[in-house]
Amino acid sequence: MNKLLACPLGLITVATFAFAQPATNPRAANSPAVVVPPAAAAPPGPPATSPRPPSNPLMDAYYKLGPDSQPTEGVPKGKFSEAKTLPSTVFPGTQHTYYVYVPAQYDPAKPTAVMIFNDGQAMMAVPGDVQAQNVLDNLIYRREIPVMIGVFINPGRRPDQPEPSPKDWGDKTTNRADEYNPPTDKYARVIVDELMPALKKEYNLSADPDSHGIMGSSSGGCAAFATAWFRPNDFRKVITFVGSYTDIRGEYIYPELVAESEKKPIRIFLQDGRNDNRHPTNPNRDWFHQNVRLKDALAKKGYELNYTWGIGNHGQKQGGAIFPEMMRWLWRDQPVSTDPADQEERSFRKGL
Repeated sequence: MNKLLACPLGLITVATFAFAQPATNPRAANSPAVVVPPAAAAPPGPPATSPRPPSNPLMDAYYKLGPDSQPTEGVPKGKFSEAKTLPSTVFPGTQHTYYVYVPAQYDPAKPTAVMIFNDGQAMMAVPGDVQAQNVLDNLIYRREIPVMIGVFINPGRRPDQPEPSPKDWGDKTTNRADEYNPPTDKYARVIVDELMPALKKEYNLSADPDSHGIMGSSSGGCAAFATAWFRPNDFRKVITFVGSYTDIRGEYIYPELVAESEKKPIRIFLQDGRNDNRHPTNPNRDWFHQNVRLKDALAKKGYELNYTWGIGNHGQKQGGAIFPEMMRWLWRDQPVSTDPADQEERSFRKGL
């Protein structure tokens, strides 16, 4: 019987447990011009597409949520705020709905870390592929990550548009594609200049950018990466599931931007599957190829990087299954006491 082998994650700079061969890194200009193989010519307009084989559910069958992603008896549970509305001036006429998850150990007198979850409606859904709030509860309780506030923010929408849901993430009904995909600083401005000031009015958030993390899946992964890339003095920790670093809005240029730019103080964990939206003729439209390209560029530049390539399709199955380990790695630099007499350090974090 086949078993899913967990990838060993540790205190490393560049992960060494990926099995894909490094992809060719074609040179591209810093503009959304289409990169094509030497033998081909770029047609005018958007890149041509071709039918892709349907996703095979079997490829995701072995990725299951473990105990760290489930409610655990005896572990103090945090609480979600009511739905909050954030008007946007970066994207005029739109607004973002968000929920704040406050852990049971939050002390308003102490500056606290924060983790932002793009496509919040999907990352907090129960049942769901991630259930990030349970991961926060379990890992904070066992001191495996610092106490942190979780912020689950939905894509922007006009008041007349429907709220995104775990079944419809809003690509065709909200501002999601225009916010999340372009390789610009606009979504970073939503997070840094609009969301963070609103949060700081209600919660005591740390001012340290190393205490600010952001994650996302698919296009939400691009938005997470862009937030840290364009605003590294504000956000420095990033997780992406099946990132859409492709030619939706020109995101495939990130490897070239990484290569040509001064190294930034970003720590990032990438996840993707070998069956993630493959494209037989246009590498700019091949999700897995572009994730490997970005990994190669980050590794060559010496970024603090971890990654894993599974067998899965485009979705959250593998990412959700390993999310607790991703969080341990991302937040491993929390201060610790090595004093054997420090009984507080050696105890569970109880709720206040």
